[in-house]
Amino acid sequence: MPIHPTAIIEDNVEIGPDCEIGAYAVIKRLTRLGARNRVFEHAVVGGEPQDVKFHGEQSYLEIGDDNQIREFCTLHRASGEGETTRIGSRNFFMVGCHVAHNCVIGDDNIFANEVALAGHIVVEDHVFMSNNVGAHQFVRFGRYAMVGGKSKIVQDVLPFFTTDGNPPRLRGLNSVGLRRAGFSETARRALKDAYRLLFRSGIPIEESLQQLDQIDDENISHLIAFIRASRRGFTR
Repeated sequence: MPIHPTAIIEDNVEIGPDCEIGAYAVIKRLTRLGARNRVFEHAVVGGEPQDVKFHGEQSYLEIGDDNQIREFCTLHRASGEGETTRIGSRNFFMVGCHVAHNCVIGDDNIFANEVALAGHIVVEDHVFMSNNVGAHQFVRFGRYAMVGGKSKIVQDVLPFFTTDGNPPRLRGLNSVGLRRAGFSETARRALKDAYRLLFRSGIPIEESLQQLDQIDDENISHLIAFIRASRRGFTR
């Protein structure tokens, strides 16, 4: 397990096999790292939450396997006794990213430079966020979403689509991302038709969802469930 001699690792830390901890990186207490993670120079992993309600209670940061955490990233523990900030596997955090308290992040996501996630955010899988995306607390990012640079996200970001701008707007299907991920032409066409029905037909959202309910397609079902579970509303 290569750990640079100038790295700082506090007590009550678990580090899995084959991790690499770079020079001047800091792994704070109550952090758990899985296998084969790379923590680059000057990153701070497991810091106390930036939350005025936090009063030193025991909380955790749990990180899966095969993540890359680049220079100057800050990934924080949760706020609340026994609570956990969770990060999955194979995520790529580029320089200067911030993940705040109580976030839940899935697998295979890419966060470009200076992405900033506030507290209690949920990121599903295979999401791409461009540089300087800033996200309000409690929002959700659906799987295979693509978010353009410098977007200010204050509502949920729908899965499978591209969201861009400030203020942000839905721009259409994340066609390139889905194709690279191996989605078939049939699957991409079904999602594109769903986008047109929801946002180009003029039919009320609930009526459109009822029509989509008749389609036997896993991705369409996920899209419907994501929309119906939204509590903050979603970017349109």
